[in-house]
Amino acid sequence: MDVIVERLHQLYDLRVFEDGDPYRVLIRTILSQRTRDDNTDQASAQLFSKYHTMKDIAEADPVLLEPLIRPAGFYHVKAKRIVEVSQILLKEFKGEVPQDIKGLLELPGVGRKTANCVLVYGFGTPAIPVDVHVHRISNRLGLVNTKTPEETEEKLEKLVPKEYWIELNDLMVQFGQTICRPQSPKHEECPLQELCDFYQAMVD
Repeated sequence: MDVIVERLHQLYDLRVFEDGDPYRVLIRTILSQRTRDDNTDQASAQLFSKYHTMKDIAEADPVLLEPLIRPAGFYHVKAKRIVEVSQILLKEFKGEVPQDIKGLLELPGVGRKTANCVLVYGFGTPAIPVDVHVHRISNRLGLVNTKTPEETEEKLEKLVPKEYWIELNDLMVQFGQTICRPQSPKHEECPLQELCDFYQAMVD
C-alpha cells in the first residue's frame, strides 16, 4: 500500500470538498448518487448558491429545488430526500450532522459510502468511502476480490493502514477519473502497471 499511495501522491493533490462543512458534504454526497462527478459539482454549486443553510433547505418546497439539482439526475427523489434529511437534522439532531457512522446511517438515503464521505471530508475522521472508483480500482489492482462496495470496504479496512484511510478515497477517485477509467483505461500513463493484476493479465 505504501507504494500505491506514494505514486498516487506524485500525481494528485488532495482536494477540499465544500470547505469541509459536514452538512454540505452530506448533501453533496446524496446528490452524487448514481451520477457523474461533474454533474454533482454543478448541482451542488447551483443548490448552495441559492439555499445557503440547512434551515433554508429544510424550509424549501422540494419542487423549487428540482431545477437547481437537475444535473445530478433523479432530481424529484433527491430534492425530497435532501429536504427530509435537513428537517430531521434540525428536529432530531439540533442542527448538527452526526459525527459517527451509526448516527449517519439513521438518516434516510444515507448508506455506508455517504456516511464515510461525511466522516472523511466533513470531520477528518479516518474511514474508507468506497464508491465506484475505489471498488473498481481495488479489484483491478488485486487488492481485493469482491463483488460489492460493502465487501470492498471491509477488506480494505483490514488491508490498508489507518494512516491512509482519509486520503485513499480522494486519491483513487482522481486516479479513476483520469487514468484508471471504467472504459479505455490509460494503461500507458499508469504508474501502477507492474502492481496491477488487470494490466498484467492483459499483457500475459
